[in-house]
Amino acid sequence: MAHVIDRDRWAAAPDRWQGELQCGPFGSNSCLIFNYQPEVGGGPRLHKHPYAEIFIIRSGTGLFTVGEQQITATAGQILIVPPDTPHKFTNLGPGPLETTDIHENGSFLTEWLE
Repeated sequence: MAHVIDRDRWAAAPDRWQGELQCGPFGSNSCLIFNYQPEVGGGPRLHKHPYAEIFIIRSGTGLFTVGEQQITATAGQILIVPPDTPHKFTNLGPGPLETTDIHENGSFLTEWLE
């Protein structure tokens, strides 16, 4: 059976495509984050997951720390972080950084490292 999930169930702000959705209850082995970082320097602190995470850069430019690597990613690129790899990102600007983040697990499992 297919599931339709209305925007008001996952959107954090009415004027932005932003929010989180754990898809396990709907039979999917994935979670989604619709990430919007409006401020230069904004982004999550260092963390890791026991599964891979895929970042689709929709607009803007971000500096991603993935293990020992520093990667500048821009709109149209996709970045895949392997399981158990410490990572974080920040908005380099100018303007907002928007990403769709796909977690390869039906619920979020995050270990914060800083």
